[in-house]
Amino acid sequence: MIKKILVSQPKPSSEKSPYYDIASRYGVDIVFRPFIKVEALTAKEFRSQKISILEHTAVVFTSRHAIDHFFQLCKEMRVVISEEMKYFCVTEQIALYIQKYVQYRKRKIFYGTTGRFADLIPTMVKHKSERYFIPLSDVHNDEIKNMLDERKLKHTEGVMYRTVSNDFADNDTFDFDMVVFFSPTGVQSLLKNFPNFTQGDVAIATFGPTTAKAVTDAGLRLDLQAPSPKYPSITAALDDYLKSLNND
Repeated sequence: MIKKILVSQPKPSSEKSPYYDIASRYGVDIVFRPFIKVEALTAKEFRSQKISILEHTAVVFTSRHAIDHFFQLCKEMRVVISEEMKYFCVTEQIALYIQKYVQYRKRKIFYGTTGRFADLIPTMVKHKSERYFIPLSDVHNDEIKNMLDERKLKHTEGVMYRTVSNDFADNDTFDFDMVVFFSPTGVQSLLKNFPNFTQGDVAIATFGPTTAKAVTDAGLRLDLQAPSPKYPSITAALDDYLKSLNND
């Protein structure tokens, strides 16, 4: 019986979140508690990468975190970004977020439609004379680098922020019937905060293939995985999972 679910993400800002519908429909208590947090590198740490931002004519953003830490680090390092700088974003939502820091001009801001980096490449190829800078987290692979190399685009990747464990208090206890993970770091955080964790009847759900792999690599049982052709979102998968339990 699942009565209390830990979702390792911040509490939704909208009351229309599907999580609230699920909680009401199945009479479960859903607790939101991020297992990870994102923090900026220091200016000294960034400078150690020996990257000159001003040698670039375009910046590629894959997330809002990347935007925040790019502009904050530039401010800290007193790097004045040219008004001619172009910005390429994987989604329109991320592109609109740039307004927090610079005036939004369509002639210098470009975005993809699917959220996949690969689908932004054709737009970048149309501007192949640009020298691209890509702010990244310390947790990344070479997928972006390899795609840009393949299209012979001039680019530099730089780590500007890191993902770290969001530690629980010493007196916190794990009293949940289910936990939902969204990153491998979240799995690591659980095992760090609760070193004596024994899964038993605790159900584990994940979003994304790398997170699912982290669960099985840790020797834990994976009970629910999204996305899939049937369940594009974790909430759709969770809804069906709880429905099936209630029908047993």
